[in-house]
Amino acid sequence: MRDKRPKLMGTFEIGIRLGSISRQRVNQLTIKTHFPKPAATLAQGRVWLAEDVEEWITVHRTEPARSIGKATSKA
Repeated sequence: MRDKRPKLMGTFEIGIRLGSISRQRVNQLTIKTHFPKPAATLAQGRVWLAEDVEEWITVHRTEPARSIGKATSKA
């Protein structure tokens, strides 16, 4: 059975997805009008639908962003 729950991202996950940028930088990006609106604001903070964030990355980022959950090695 397929999981129907939406995939969500907070500022931490967005920061990782954008190449380990700081939470402060994520907050700067997310207040811009072209960034998707949060799906919800919780006591812990804002959360976005992952598909909205991925679409924004595709349109607005020129460098490839990292996938969450994939290990990267630094040589």
